[in-house]
Amino acid sequence: MDFLDKRIAIPLSNRTTTVKYALVHTAYWVFITGFFLYERRYLIYKAGLPYFAACVIIRVSLLIAIAYINIHYLLPRYLLPGRYGRYFSLVLLSILGYLLIQVLYDYFVYGFVIAPTRSRNWVESMSYNFFSTLWYLGLMVPLKLSIDWYEQQRTLQKIAVEKLQAEVNFLRSQVNPHFLFNILNNLYALTLKKSDLAPDMVLKLSEMMEYMLYDSDDARVPLEKEIGYLQNYIELEKIRCGDHSDIDLRINGHPNGQEIAPLLLLPLVENAFKHGVGRQADKAWLHGTLNLNPTAVEMTVENNKPKACPKSHKEGIGLTNLRKRLELLYPGRYSLQTEDRQETYRAALYISLVENGQT
Repeated sequence: MDFLDKRIAIPLSNRTTTVKYALVHTAYWVFITGFFLYERRYLIYKAGLPYFAACVIIRVSLLIAIAYINIHYLLPRYLLPGRYGRYFSLVLLSILGYLLIQVLYDYFVYGFVIAPTRSRNWVESMSYNFFSTLWYLGLMVPLKLSIDWYEQQRTLQKIAVEKLQAEVNFLRSQVNPHFLFNILNNLYALTLKKSDLAPDMVLKLSEMMEYMLYDSDDARVPLEKEIGYLQNYIELEKIRCGDHSDIDLRINGHPNGQEIAPLLLLPLVENAFKHGVGRQADKAWLHGTLNLNPTAVEMTVENNKPKACPKSHKEGIGLTNLRKRLELLYPGRYSLQTEDRQETYRAALYISLVENGQT
């Protein structure tokens, strides 16, 4: 937890507040006290240091008292619920109480201690104290509301981030069963054929499962590992399909330490196998290109379709899931386009790996 967000107890109260809140209010009252020290400095020479100190202490203490009565009691109990008449009446009453004490002290100081100058009278003192107090209270209310609004926005942002993460985790959890279903079907087909390639397939599946179990739970993974995971999947599919299919993935560029959210590249290839290559007995092809540059990843996958396969206006579960995850993880920083033609299907993915404002 950040030090400024640490909660501390309020003296003489069972309430708590954050360090940040306490520092802002302390700075405000230090400023007000400094203003009064400067404004009443002449009392040091005319009335002496004790009267000067008493004047500043009484004034600031009274302002602090009515300010916090206002923002912690009157404001939430009367103003926010819409009981405006009661609120303004009580605020006025608290100011009048302050004025009574302050004016009596001013009258004593100016009328007797600094006599016979008598530079103040009741009307002048009352008017000055009333409007100055109204001004300071007027500053405290927006200060309080601004801090509360800021804290509320931070809370809402935290809730939104937690909700987003929960949704991402849910969508990512759907990838695993979908993937396993396809791979186990492939492995089942090989065992039926009693193929010698089955052990190699089990080994690659083991490597992929290790990635899914231990790496894919991270928010970001090395791009190199994501590509390795993708290549293992393609090799498994090549084993299952045999020599009758043309399957190729070209990789241009190098990862160079870049990171990406896990399991974002596989759905394009998986979709091509599920709806294209996997439905054809021969002459099936899948061509993919993965372009890596310092700021982005571009991937294109194109495959042929069975002749009897009609155009579909709906994306499969894999691509729909992928689109949702991209919107959550890379909002405004991705592009996913698909083209469902009569004989071929093409999917193109672009992801900017650089956050807005960075270079």
